[in-house]
Amino acid sequence: MRPAMALVHRVLYPDAIASLDEYLARIGGEGLEEAHRRSSEAIIDEIAASGLRGRGGAGFPTGTKWRTVLDYRSPQLPTTVVVNGAEGEPGTFKDRAILRADPYRVVEGALIAARAVGAEEIVFALKRSFETEVARLRTAIAEFFAAGLLRGVAASVFEGPGEYLYGEETALLEVLDGRFPFPRVAPPYRRGVIEVVEHEDDVVAKSGLPAHVDMAAREGESPAPPTLVDNIETIANVARILARGAAWFRTEGTPDSPGTIVCTVSGDTRHAGVGEVPMGTPLREIIELVGGGPRPGRTIKAVLPGVAQAFIPAAMLDTPASYESMAKIGSGLGSAGFIVFDDTADLAAVTAGVSRFLAVESCGQCVPCKADGLELADALARVCGDQAADHDVQEIRKRAGTVADRARCYLATQHQNVVTSLLQHFPEELEVHVRRSVDPAEPVLITETRDIDAGRAVIDLGYRDKQPDWTHEAAWSGKWPVELLGEHRAPQALDDQ
Repeated sequence: MRPAMALVHRVLYPDAIASLDEYLARIGGEGLEEAHRRSSEAIIDEIAASGLRGRGGAGFPTGTKWRTVLDYRSPQLPTTVVVNGAEGEPGTFKDRAILRADPYRVVEGALIAARAVGAEEIVFALKRSFETEVARLRTAIAEFFAAGLLRGVAASVFEGPGEYLYGEETALLEVLDGRFPFPRVAPPYRRGVIEVVEHEDDVVAKSGLPAHVDMAAREGESPAPPTLVDNIETIANVARILARGAAWFRTEGTPDSPGTIVCTVSGDTRHAGVGEVPMGTPLREIIELVGGGPRPGRTIKAVLPGVAQAFIPAAMLDTPASYESMAKIGSGLGSAGFIVFDDTADLAAVTAGVSRFLAVESCGQCVPCKADGLELADALARVCGDQAADHDVQEIRKRAGTVADRARCYLATQHQNVVTSLLQHFPEELEVHVRRSVDPAEPVLITETRDIDAGRAVIDLGYRDKQPDWTHEAAWSGKWPVELLGEHRAPQALDDQ
């Protein structure tokens, strides 16, 4: 791995590429040419040998995913490649930074993926609010088409809703199919499911309808074709791996987490920013490189990797940013969106804000996720406010233990991760509120990063008014999203090409 304290530019160029001609002049397109010289199996072998892991949060081996999709392909119906750009993790702006700088690299990588798994269609799934990124991608696709580089593959940009769960890959597929972002049970690579739900009451909330999960083939029909879903950053790595080889990719990073990762740093730092570092760079160095370090005269108390993983205390800041190292300390790399909190931060109020965000964004298909999530958020808000009591702390401990029961997606586990890490690493943050040793505090607003402008993270202030039913009405209807929306098809989403 290269010496410490240096940003790299494998995926995130410092200067935006303005056109396909400029991209090709910078040796773009070589990966796609190489892909057309190889079989599907040979392409996947190269990706697997590189050790590339998904950069959307889970870190699943990309080669394994592609091979599984290829193995499950339907003989009658074509596979689809979906590039997940529905970036909504609080504290994260990496995918949009990549698209603003170089959408051509993403389109080329998606075309290679399509060749590898036998897909005839690529859908780039973004949010309607990502106007700059949508425009950049559509321009890039049009240029690829005009240059004859799509080679018969249909490519389009889909504009989806603002809900957090839209970024969950099965919920994203629900939206593409005209429904609301309610996660499925079956993974995208499955072409047929005989029994998806063993016990219906485990996943169906109240009287609401679950997501579409009937993926088994009816008699006489073909099984549904698999779908490859990969994150923007993951796909952005693909072309250079094909062009330069798996061994080149492994010259950065660690044996288990090779390559680089694009990090977002915000919060109590000198400035917010996005930067690319080798995997394995210590978190403390990332904060210095990308965010300028802590604010003058302040020290870091904790770091939160979005709202998906446990708090990382200051004593663990030298942990390398790799999947294996972050797991060893009981947290995770996630989408590498690091929100920094210094010694002035009230972590109980921060956790209350995270809890409210996740409780609101829960769809309600899984009863504990929504019901216990809302109870957690309320209890944390009470502790931080002027009604703090010991029984609220007991309620927090209780609900943190049950919120993830029988959950069909990862959101409830995220909720559990953050709250239990507060209880584990920072119990005094709750105790000082119960003892009235600190002033009451409102939950900190935790929500999507809309932009990073002149070193400042711009968050969605309108989120303060979002209700647990996903509306922005003055009062909550008392219904969960799956109850309120489950019987209706989603409004027609915008599409392209």
